[in-house]
Amino acid sequence: MEQSATKAVTESNDRREAAPASLRGEHSAPERLVLARGIFTGPSARVSDDLYAVVKGGAAVRERHSLHLPKGATAHTNTYFGRFAASYWQRWTTVTEVSVGAQLVVGGKANVRLVASDIAGHRRIIASLVATSSGNVSLTAPLDQYVDGGALWLEFDAVGGELEITELAWTAQAPEQVRPVAIAICTFNRAEDCAHTVAALASDAVVLAAIDAVYVVDQGTDLVEDRPLFQQVRPEFGDKLRYIRQPNLGGAGGFTRGLYEVSAANEHADVILMDDDILCEPETVLRLQAFANLTVEPTLVGAQMLFLLNPDYLNVGAEEVHLHELKHGQKVPKALRNTSMLKKNQERRVDAGYNAWWTCLIPAEVVAKIGLPVPIFFQWDDVEYGIRAREHGFVTVTLPNAAVWHADFYWKDYDDWARYFSTRNSLIVGALHTDLDGKAITREFFRYIAEHLVGMQYGLVHTTLQGIEDFLKGPKALRDGGIDALAAARSTRNDYPETIKHPAATPPVNSADISVRRAGGEPSRTTLVLIKRAITQWTGRTQPGLIGVTREDAHWWHIGLFEHVVVTDASQSGVRVRRRDKARARALLIRAYRTLRKLRKELPALQAEYRRAVPELTSRENWARLYGIDPS
Repeated sequence: MEQSATKAVTESNDRREAAPASLRGEHSAPERLVLARGIFTGPSARVSDDLYAVVKGGAAVRERHSLHLPKGATAHTNTYFGRFAASYWQRWTTVTEVSVGAQLVVGGKANVRLVASDIAGHRRIIASLVATSSGNVSLTAPLDQYVDGGALWLEFDAVGGELEITELAWTAQAPEQVRPVAIAICTFNRAEDCAHTVAALASDAVVLAAIDAVYVVDQGTDLVEDRPLFQQVRPEFGDKLRYIRQPNLGGAGGFTRGLYEVSAANEHADVILMDDDILCEPETVLRLQAFANLTVEPTLVGAQMLFLLNPDYLNVGAEEVHLHELKHGQKVPKALRNTSMLKKNQERRVDAGYNAWWTCLIPAEVVAKIGLPVPIFFQWDDVEYGIRAREHGFVTVTLPNAAVWHADFYWKDYDDWARYFSTRNSLIVGALHTDLDGKAITREFFRYIAEHLVGMQYGLVHTTLQGIEDFLKGPKALRDGGIDALAAARSTRNDYPETIKHPAATPPVNSADISVRRAGGEPSRTTLVLIKRAITQWTGRTQPGLIGVTREDAHWWHIGLFEHVVVTDASQSGVRVRRRDKARARALLIRAYRTLRKLRKELPALQAEYRRAVPELTSRENWARLYGIDPS
């Protein structure tokens, strides 16, 4: 079966189609470029309309691009998708003045106000008008008072009659040429999700006309092309859609394929990388593209992430990486995190260190200057590319009011095979872009490992050590793009029973024996507590019985008190059973000591080795080899 699948993928690569004609061409610009449109309802019923516009005083009739207000009602777009991020446009683009226009059908009289905020959220009116007849209206605002923060929005009053608002658009003077843009979607066995993402792009005629190509890179066995929805919308793209099958090389391999193909077709085309399992807001594509066309210098432009299960919540306003601590996904100071965008707006401009690739635009100049991503399968690939781009003078902007919905991270359990790639790749990226302190890094790893041993997460410790050990192999560990590493990371965890998730109703223990114990507050002297818990686990002076622990209480300092625990999985879809195993803990502790000693000793040489390998690893020739295609 595997040979047949590989053969099919190889044949698919051999039959590579020519790039879409639209991608190979150039674009003349209109007189004014649309920066954002007025959207009044979301792409799904799960999304609150108040993320787009808020109406008071009567029931409004909403369509995607129109809003009908009854007599006496008011509406405003001081909302997540309704605001115009003036601060970001003033700081990063050539735009010095923005206009907002709309088509009004006025039943009596309508008041229209163009309103601004500052870094503290204080409201001020920039311009206003009174409309007594139907037609186009337009208001203009200079972008000259928003460097540190602030946004623009519209307010409407339906006075004396009904009011309909359509064709709302924020515009600015267009550049001489509009850059071609393609979308690259990477997918692995999320065929239905991916089909819906593609369909979302096809649902908006303006967005569909603005993009020059869509590359769907399918690395799975449950194929997107077999989904009826994909086949249904495929003709709407005409020549623009390209479907590629290839071996599973992770997100790095899938997204890089899009960069590889687009840059070969048109060295001046930007690429928007987009996850397969998002809820796509098509308007975001238009906003990223417009911003990228008007930045002073080529800029990576990222969309923000809203939570899929909690759709009004923002993941984070902007992220950065702390390389010396091997930590990514760190909130930029003053950025919002895990915040309802129905209750609060992002007034302050916060500057990102990088943007994750749930949706992110990569300018053509970046690919031309720094090459392709490093083949590290997944996790940290987007971080590394953003850091490398910045080192070559290309900043990243995470643009507010441009977002997609992505699966909530806190529903994923930390004890997972993905921890292998997170560990290994954090070391690789740290080695490439900073001078790691071997003493500090190994001390931190030892603390981390000790906590998980105390928490009886032996498989997680194994997976972490596996990542460190493969980092110690040097760049040759990346030779196959991660295929063997993925198989090893998954299969070897089967030796650790606590990594297996069981149905909560039928755990592999007697439910009647489970006694739930809640945790107290976090201890203040954690190092001392860690030593105490380690002694407790080592000597077997743990509390007897079978203990049930909820996810929120699953801290090492609580679980370390017990011999045998049933812990709720972060996904809330089952439980895991942990049991003290002194022999296994001892073996892992010895292995950790030897591995970390070797890491501390060899880190300087490994840093130099990885840095020397970057040009070859990121070359088109290396990626062509991994894809099994002829680069000529």
